[in-house]
Amino acid sequence: MSSRDYFILKFVTLLHRVMIVQRVVLNSRPGKNGNPVAENFRMEEVTLPESINEGQVRVRTLYLSVDPYMRCKMNEDTGSDYLAPWQLSQVVDGGGIGIVEESKHTNLTKGNVVTSFYWPWQTKAILDGDGLEKVEPQLVNGHLSYFLGAIGMPGLTSLIGVQERGHITAGSNQTMVVSGAAGACGSLAGQIGRLLGCSRVVGICGTPEKCVLLTSELGFDAAINYKRGNVAEQLKESCPAGVDVYFDNMNQNSHVILCGQISQYNKDVPYPPPLPPATEAIQKERNITRERFLVLNYKDKFEPGILQLSQWFKEGKLKIKETVINGLENMGAAFQSMMTGGNIGKQIVCISEDASL
Repeated sequence: MSSRDYFILKFVTLLHRVMIVQRVVLNSRPGKNGNPVAENFRMEEVTLPESINEGQVRVRTLYLSVDPYMRCKMNEDTGSDYLAPWQLSQVVDGGGIGIVEESKHTNLTKGNVVTSFYWPWQTKAILDGDGLEKVEPQLVNGHLSYFLGAIGMPGLTSLIGVQERGHITAGSNQTMVVSGAAGACGSLAGQIGRLLGCSRVVGICGTPEKCVLLTSELGFDAAINYKRGNVAEQLKESCPAGVDVYFDNMNQNSHVILCGQISQYNKDVPYPPPLPPATEAIQKERNITRERFLVLNYKDKFEPGILQLSQWFKEGKLKIKETVINGLENMGAAFQSMMTGGNIGKQIVCISEDASL
């Protein structure tokens, strides 16, 4: 923004009683097979009116989430009927949490902490109150960003995915393998598999540091660095009784839970990607289920799921990891880092840490 434009914006602000806020828009598309970079996003200043209409609230953003599914929204066609693409030069949205500064909605008052899956990447925003969900800070012991991770959609995805598609039976000596095990969902899925009854949990990740984290802090029995050595041989060594549940050489009647495949998101291929003929033959021979899992199909389980995750967290049974970057200007960098494995646990961007009014 030029100096002239800046002073014009300031003048308009004073004249019409509007406030200046910062936002992030989609600057360019990486292409269906391209790797997203921070420069695909652009920050700019816009104005918000001082007054709000009936049913609306004005919110201040506290934390924003970046997630693998957003890579699909960068394309003109997301390839999914439940995801709309981001538009060029328009504000980007995703999971967010903030505090109500002003309300004309019957169920929301000033000071409420609220969240949404469609939160604009802005420092402040005027939103329809019907699209917001009020959350209770005591569920996360005041760690509000956890509502975007372990006590939010990633946690629900892990919990419900393992419950509904893992077919875990406590006491039956099952082994679970988790890919992307140091990420937002994987780090939780392994712990949840153990809590639900798996006797052995093995994680696959991409750095020695992540391997150490999985086994020393998160309770995994073993960790495999897929960038070093032969993964198949390491799996045989780490899973002497075979694999019964694979979250993302399986035992008879085992189960593969397809819960996002971040390694495929920069490729123009169908989801789930087709299997090689030899692998498909093994799948059929051993009666291995390979089921796509979409957490949005289980909305009736969201409330009890959040309460269960919160209880495990408060009891110290569920360890939560986050990677936090500060500043709206770093949204693009945070997204690029998350897409290349730079995060441990949930990738969060802190916009305004102070939740008080």
